[in-house]
Amino acid sequence: MRRSTKTLAAVGALGAFGAAVYWRRNPSACPYRGRFALDVPRPIITRSRLVRLLAPEPGERLLEIGPGTGHYTLPVASRLEPSGRLDALDLQRAMLRHARDRARAADGREIGFVQGDARALPYRDDAFDGASLVLVLGEVPDRTAALSELRRVVRPGGRLVVGELLPDPHMVPFGWLRKHAETAGFEFEDRIGGRAGYFARFRVPAESAGQESMG
Repeated sequence: MRRSTKTLAAVGALGAFGAAVYWRRNPSACPYRGRFALDVPRPIITRSRLVRLLAPEPGERLLEIGPGTGHYTLPVASRLEPSGRLDALDLQRAMLRHARDRARAADGREIGFVQGDARALPYRDDAFDGASLVLVLGEVPDRTAALSELRRVVRPGGRLVVGELLPDPHMVPFGWLRKHAETAGFEFEDRIGGRAGYFARFRVPAESAGQESMG
């Protein structure tokens, strides 16, 4: 009975999410009027699984692309205290305001909210120990450019975690992600989930720092 209830809840959550996003036919950010869909329960790509794969540690500087209303933001930021920092970048000012207000209410002081485009990140090279984007990559008109920018700002030895879930019409298949992430300079490390949804972790090879300096 318990398992059946959990299954029904998962199906209901997926249905609610799908109903909120089905009409976005082209790669585009979820509009602010559809923000209610961003906080429905997300089977497979849960907050605890993101934290497990991203493995944030105190003192690190991490980047979240597309925080939306902040569903994943606080669980990550809280693990960077007391001296770390999470930068949350979103294309939409309304989403940033919403996430910032949510963080302030929870005393999320070590979070910097920035409006920007994933295709041209406003950060220096090797600025971050890691980065994450969940249900975001497929919304970017040029996904390969976003992966190249992420590779630029994540330091050698740093990691990238990407989350995708059906029925998002812009879901990025794992095969495509792995191929293009590796082309951008990441190495695949781990994955949770399957075809219906997954978290995947990649890492920038530590030796790439020496290679770049030699070049």
